[in-house]
Amino acid sequence: MVKAFASSADLTEKTETLEVLADGVYALTAEGDPNVGAVEGEDFLVAFEARATPVAAREWLVKLREHTDKPVRYLVLSHYHAVRTLGASAFGAAVIVAHENTRKLIAERGKQDWESEFGRMPRLFKEPESISGLTWPDVTFSDRLTIDLGGDRGELVLQYCGRGHTAGDIVAWLPRQRIMFAGDLVEAKAALYTGDGFHADWSTTTLDRVRSYAAEALVGGRGAVPRGREAVEAAIEQTRDFLLTMRDRVGEAHARGGTLKEAFEAAHAALAPNYARWPIFEHCLPFDVSRLWDELDGIDWPRIWTAQRDREVWNQLQGG
Repeated sequence: MVKAFASSADLTEKTETLEVLADGVYALTAEGDPNVGAVEGEDFLVAFEARATPVAAREWLVKLREHTDKPVRYLVLSHYHAVRTLGASAFGAAVIVAHENTRKLIAERGKQDWESEFGRMPRLFKEPESISGLTWPDVTFSDRLTIDLGGDRGELVLQYCGRGHTAGDIVAWLPRQRIMFAGDLVEAKAALYTGDGFHADWSTTTLDRVRSYAAEALVGGRGAVPRGREAVEAAIEQTRDFLLTMRDRVGEAHARGGTLKEAFEAAHAALAPNYARWPIFEHCLPFDVSRLWDELDGIDWPRIWTAQRDREVWNQLQGG
């Protein structure tokens, strides 16, 4: 039986839940759809992630406005993927912030990624005609950028922890509240997308650095918000286990001269018992394994995904 392409058959609307993690700290989760968040400054907001379209972003803002009417001064993009960036115009942010590698990736492949993700996850692109074009950051940084929240609210630290889900992922850290917005570097009971990733760095030094913050709550890219040190560490280690299991199984197939299809089947068999019931597992795994195979072939910088390449890889690995 041929599986429906990526998430194209996932047309069921998800229940969204707005969580107040601390005074002025918000997260919106949606049963495995991409998470978003916001942090209040004294007289402004910092929004984290933008959603796939302005219409989808405005739905999030309507919920947020039930708690605060402060204007969005900063919109922080954790990385370049279309479902995280293309809704930016809805926020009216004075400053859009991202890592310098995120700007590089938008310039290099933003248009292709937009077309790719729209084909893979059409439900997330509510009224795609509302997208005015690619989202460009106003401010970029290489290692660390701190936003003073004003008054007695402390600071928000934007930190590059190393290559991971992409070459430009950043986290947002609230030292006073010990809350982290980790983007897609960490998933809580949701499968990983690694099609543009750096598996060796991500599974070792990058996650080590994320864990070193000892967060008491963590908003990952998808899934529920883990609360408490033990739950946060479990989410980080679940993410690491997914990556290491893939590296092990795909690496074995590659080392013995096997095929990409054999590597995919081995990874699927090893991961499915723990992860198949979680969101986007079947969707992501072909693209994950293809990228990891490229890395093992010595291709350090990820190849660009296009709508055509997506279909070719899917048909090769999930085509029955």
